[in-house]
Amino acid sequence: MLVKRIIPCLDVNRGRVVKGVNFIDLKDAGDPVELAKFYNDEGADELVFLDITASYENREIIIDIVRKVARQIFIPFTVGGGIRSVRDIKKILLAGADKVSLNTSAVTNPEFITEAANVFGSQCIVVAIDAVKRSDGWEVVKNSGTKPTGLDVLSWAKKATERGAGEILLTSIDCDGTRKGYDIELVRRISESVKVPVVASGGAGKIDDFVQIFREGKADAALAASLFHFNRVRISSLKERLQKNQILIRN
Repeated sequence: MLVKRIIPCLDVNRGRVVKGVNFIDLKDAGDPVELAKFYNDEGADELVFLDITASYENREIIIDIVRKVARQIFIPFTVGGGIRSVRDIKKILLAGADKVSLNTSAVTNPEFITEAANVFGSQCIVVAIDAVKRSDGWEVVKNSGTKPTGLDVLSWAKKATERGAGEILLTSIDCDGTRKGYDIELVRRISESVKVPVVASGGAGKIDDFVQIFREGKADAALAASLFHFNRVRISSLKERLQKNQILIRN
């Protein structure tokens, strides 16, 4: 059985880490380089860095900050935001990232997933899916949650992995920033439907939410932002509780 992973997320806007609710009302949460070093020292298993307005603003990712963050950490590092080409991926990997996260570009051009996986390997390619609950399931949205796509989340997750994605980063926009818990049903449905690791994102508010998403949601990893940024939960305390609940994690 694979060990579960705890992953802080740095949502970056204009060079600062921000956090909102349902992808809006963003508040400053600190300096990305300082936070990255803090989480590395705290025992995070991985780190995700998302330039959340790069696609929406149709610009390249802030590569200089990616490079500075990479110099401060010794854990796997995933970077996403505004990635549109193999050239973009190469620049990010050379800046120190281990994996890249594709979202809007993957939805717009699914063949890009295959191209990227062929060049860099599936283990390097994460497809991020932002999901909104609808009456008949969940819909994929793009451009930082601003544009509906008409795509069913379950179908898109399967297609993305068939195209070569080595991991799914699944965010419930409805739960994002609410601290009311992950969308257990959504994560479980996707986890049971694909053969690659699923990272659950959106809604963590307390330690028991992590226990629940690993046990009931069958997630391979759990991502959180404001819960960690504002010191509501320390990673060391979280891992201790998970161990007591007999959930396999990295020490």
